[in-house]
Amino acid sequence: MPLRKTSAQMVAEARDRIEEIDSAAGIAMLDDPGVQFVDLRDPRERERTGFIPGAFHCPRGMLEFWVDPNSPYFKDVFAQDKKFVFHCASGWRSAISVATLQDMGFDAAHLRDGFGGWEKAGGPVEHKGDKTAK
Repeated sequence: MPLRKTSAQMVAEARDRIEEIDSAAGIAMLDDPGVQFVDLRDPRERERTGFIPGAFHCPRGMLEFWVDPNSPYFKDVFAQDKKFVFHCASGWRSAISVATLQDMGFDAAHLRDGFGGWEKAGGPVEHKGDKTAK
């Protein structure tokens, strides 16, 4: 059965209407207390490749429920008055996620090239078990 819209089309449409942050700008924002990075990747991805220091982990499948204050799954981190910067591995899931959040009325941005771009740009990475890991 042919799809009406491909995943690539969904990502492209999302990118046309959301705020995208490149890795260099994201790295510059890392120590800003007014910014909260949010990692949408699967726990296995985080264990395998590490994560951005201080990033809050929100599995993609729970995102809409964790940001909704009317949901029984709401997480207080999303009530903070901060700039939220979402990322995944390549920027595809985070682009669609941020577009969905905008549809919900939640202001957010994403790392255009994902965690892979972050690493290539020399962004700091923590691994589970590091003394500084949260």
